[in-house]
Amino acid sequence: MRQRVITAVIALALFIPTIFYGGWLLQVVMSVLAAIAVGEVAQMRRMLLVSFGAILAMLGAIFATLPNNFFEGLPTILHPAGLLYIFVLLMLFHTVLAKNSFSFEDAGVFTLAMLYVGLGFHFFIDARNAGLDTLFYMLLIVWITDSAAYMVGRKFGKHPLTKISPKKTWEGSVGGTLIATVIVSIYTFFFPQTYGWATMLLITLVLSIAGQFGDLIESALKRFYKVKDSGNILPGHGGILDRFDSMLIVLPIMFIFGLLK
Repeated sequence: MRQRVITAVIALALFIPTIFYGGWLLQVVMSVLAAIAVGEVAQMRRMLLVSFGAILAMLGAIFATLPNNFFEGLPTILHPAGLLYIFVLLMLFHTVLAKNSFSFEDAGVFTLAMLYVGLGFHFFIDARNAGLDTLFYMLLIVWITDSAAYMVGRKFGKHPLTKISPKKTWEGSVGGTLIATVIVSIYTFFFPQTYGWATMLLITLVLSIAGQFGDLIESALKRFYKVKDSGNILPGHGGILDRFDSMLIVLPIMFIFGLLK
C-alpha cells in the first residue's frame, strides 16, 4: 500500500502540471504514453518490443495521438486514414515475409491496439484543448465512479458483476455510477458543458457506465493473456493500460456525443 501511495503522489505531481500547461508538453506525454501502452499489449502477447509488428503498432499509436491540424497541407496518403492503412498494409505484408513468426491474428491485435490506444489519447488532448473544465469533467466521472464503486462494493457488495472480474459487484457498479452522476451533475451546474444540465446528466450516466466497461475490457484482456497487470511501469499500480483503461473508452464516446471538437 505504501508503494502504491508513493507512486500515486509522484504521478499526480507530474501529471497535473502537465495537464494545466497543455500544448506541446501534453502532446509529447500522451504520445509517449500511447507508445508504452501498445508496447504493453505486445509484451502481454509475448512479442519483443523491437519486433517489426510492435514497432509499427507503437508508431501508429503515436501518429494517432497527433492533432488533426498537424496533417493540413500534406498529401492525402499522409492524412490519418491514409497513414493507418499504410501501417495495416505493412503488417499484412509482414505476415507473408515473417515466415510464420507474425500471423494475421497478430496484425489484427496490433491494428486494434493502435486504434484503441492511439485515439483514446488523441481525444484526451482534444478534451484539454476544449478547456480544463471539459477535461476535469471526464476525470471526475472516471475517478469518482472507480472510487465510489470500490467503496460501495466493499461495504455492500454481495452479487458478482461478471466472471471477468470476480471482485466487482452489482452493488458497487450501480452505487459508483449513481454517486458519480450526482456529484458530476453538481459540477456541470457550476461549469456548464456542451448541452443543457438535464442532457449532461444523462450523458454523465452513460459515460460512467462506459468507464466501467473500459475497466472490464482491460480485465478481459489481462485474463486472456493470463497476467495480473498490463505492465509494471507504475509500481503498485501496474501499467499505463491499467491506469487509463476507463479513459480510453470514455473519451471517444465523449467525441461521439459532440462534447469534443
